[in-house]
Amino acid sequence: LYKTNDYGKTWKKIVTGIPDNAFTRVIREDPNRRGLLYAGTETGMYISFNDGESWQAFQLNLPVVPITDLTIHKRDKDLVVATQGRAFWILDDLTVLHQWKDAVAQADLHLFKPEESYRMPGGGGRGGGAAAIGENPPSGATIWFYLKDKPKGDIALEILDAAGKSVKKFSSKAPEPNAEAAAGGGRFRGGGPARVPAEKGLNRFAWDLRYPDATTFPGMILWAGNTSGPRAVPGSYQVKLTVDGKTLTETFEVRKDPRVPTTQAEFQKQFDMLVKIRDKFSETSEAVTAIRDIRRQTDEYAKRVAGQAEMKPIVDAAKALNDKLTAVEVELYQVKNQSGQDPLNYPIRLNNKIAALGGSVAGSDTQPTDQQVAVYEDLVARINVQLDKLKQVLAADVPAFNKLVQEKQVPAVFVKPAK
Repeated sequence: LYKTNDYGKTWKKIVTGIPDNAFTRVIREDPNRRGLLYAGTETGMYISFNDGESWQAFQLNLPVVPITDLTIHKRDKDLVVATQGRAFWILDDLTVLHQWKDAVAQADLHLFKPEESYRMPGGGGRGGGAAAIGENPPSGATIWFYLKDKPKGDIALEILDAAGKSVKKFSSKAPEPNAEAAAGGGRFRGGGPARVPAEKGLNRFAWDLRYPDATTFPGMILWAGNTSGPRAVPGSYQVKLTVDGKTLTETFEVRKDPRVPTTQAEFQKQFDMLVKIRDKFSETSEAVTAIRDIRRQTDEYAKRVAGQAEMKPIVDAAKALNDKLTAVEVELYQVKNQSGQDPLNYPIRLNNKIAALGGSVAGSDTQPTDQQVAVYEDLVARINVQLDKLKQVLAADVPAFNKLVQEKQVPAVFVKPAK
């Protein structure tokens, strides 16, 4: 290999790490970083960070194959590799190569500045059906960081908005056993929050641009209900990475799909409504959880003293209290749902309706319509009626039941007499 810096007047032999028997077919310079070169040879790929003075293998998972051509997509920062007989390959997101320098390899921790991300549907997974072997880049903001050694403790990664307000927190800590099932587990629900990798060397984490999800409860079944957190409004954000007590922060941009005419104000209106829908749905979930917990406790007391004539007031009070609680629950949630198909047989309730509204509002990058606003106001009014009833029960009926239990001196541990 030879290079010239004066348009071919003089040439200099490159001190190369490319083997002599690896015939070089193509060399391309990265338009986003001067001096960053990619070489395709008869037997694979090589890379140079110093304008060709030295080279190193850049094979990654590419098979040993002749490289016939290379091109770099300047805007998307992708390297496209054409091979002879083994299809073409794309290395997406060259951010790390553009920012890499010797000092990074020497540092204990380095957080790369994330490239701008676009708020667009899709992304991630494999395209083209079951026969496809290529994998699409993850959707959202891609965050790269380097660890010289495996960390001693858990890694914390936090997304913040431009004002420094926390958006969402992630960790490398393993989830608690069955935590995902306990968190919700309804139809169309995904897994728990994404886990931050914590391996020696280069690590990648993808934020899906979403704020925290709505609160759910075990066994919840919805039909066409959306409990995902709202997507971030286009603008400036920060990522804060903490490893073994050391914290690094970088800023990045979230941009809108350039094909949509939605304004910043309209994005904000959509976001504000989706936050309100999420929070109101969370209130219904918290109400159902509280109802079931109180009913479980009152049932335990009623079963404990069942059959004792002097304790009949407690049994009656427990039934009356549970009837009031159940009346609220059945308005908020369809308690007959036992499988994903049951909403076809039983009418959906208020929490499912407002979750479905959330899916409708989030279905496109537009501000809420007048009809969606009207439906939201109607549903919130009806939900608040039930939540107010629950507040009254908690404020009056529950203390009255507790007082009755104390007056009757129901033992904390009840031993049934031997037969």
